[in-house]
Amino acid sequence: MAKFSLFSDTSRRIAEADSVAVIGLGRFGTALAEELMASGTEVLGIDTDEDLVQSFNGVLTQAVRADATKEEVLRQLAVDQFDRVVVAIGHDLQASILTASLLLQLKVPVIWAKAVNEQHGRILEQLGVHHVIYPEREMGRRVAHLVRGAAMDYLEIERGYSLAKIVIPATFTERALGETSIRQKHGITVTAYHPVDGVWQNADNATVLHTGDKVLIVGPTERVEAFAQLR
Repeated sequence: MAKFSLFSDTSRRIAEADSVAVIGLGRFGTALAEELMASGTEVLGIDTDEDLVQSFNGVLTQAVRADATKEEVLRQLAVDQFDRVVVAIGHDLQASILTASLLLQLKVPVIWAKAVNEQHGRILEQLGVHHVIYPEREMGRRVAHLVRGAAMDYLEIERGYSLAKIVIPATFTERALGETSIRQKHGITVTAYHPVDGVWQNADNATVLHTGDKVLIVGPTERVEAFAQLR
């Protein structure tokens, strides 16, 4: 218990700020923690690998070598005082499940957990984890859409509903969007546009698009995919 005394005050301070605790500093946990730090969010990183934790000194707000499957350790590190905790453990399913269960018992308001397969994800959902994510699967889907060349960027908001960034097909240029009946004919909505020599702006029925303009379209996945293939 004593070995965490130097960290507990710092952990509590982090918990009081705009902060996230990331448990598991593998590839996914590392990428997440670094992106959160870059966006101005304070991060407490926890992992059992001493060398890995040492490599994060000065990179994260605080990095601690600890076993997150022990309730006493989580309390010592004030993890129970964080509003948001991410369980990014992937290689040890038992540790992932046990850690998620303890966080739920500690009544952490929002818990995100990485699942490596469907069975793992179902167990996390049955426990009551608020957000179960499948980084590899979701990235695979996203990259598949990009590889097909149908979109410049792609995001599946939920299963069956997506958002994509594309270059507007020539058929829909040089006239107001409201005149194209794009939503009625294709089942998608143009939410924003980026002129060739401008910046992103919200789109409405009066928006007139020109050759080369980029747009964000949203709608049912099959409709978005079909529209992205138009030229």
